[in-house]
Amino acid sequence: MAKPPYELKFGHEIRAHLKAIDAKYHALILQTIDEQLEFEPNVETRNRKPLRTPAAFSAHWEIRLGPQNRFRVLYGVDEEERTVHVLAIGEKRRNRLIVGGEEIEL
Repeated sequence: MAKPPYELKFGHEIRAHLKAIDAKYHALILQTIDEQLEFEPNVETRNRKPLRTPAAFSAHWEIRLGPQNRFRVLYGVDEEERTVHVLAIGEKRRNRLIVGGEEIEL
């Protein structure tokens, strides 16, 4: 019997994070979040990996996506509740991560 999908919960600041990213990428980002995090959010893949602690936004995982993997989605997983908490969405520019228009320490 298949396990039910994880519930996706977005932090209240996610809208501000998306506003700082060109609108033409919003659908791609949201679609990738659905595809990647609904069933196996805590399984490492080529573009999904656990983060070293302490990580920005207290995230435990990251997804890389988009053209040249320039976007990052930072999230945490609650196994007991089967919930994925999307904590931040940003754009990688060289060795900097820009979230909501502000540079975040990696």
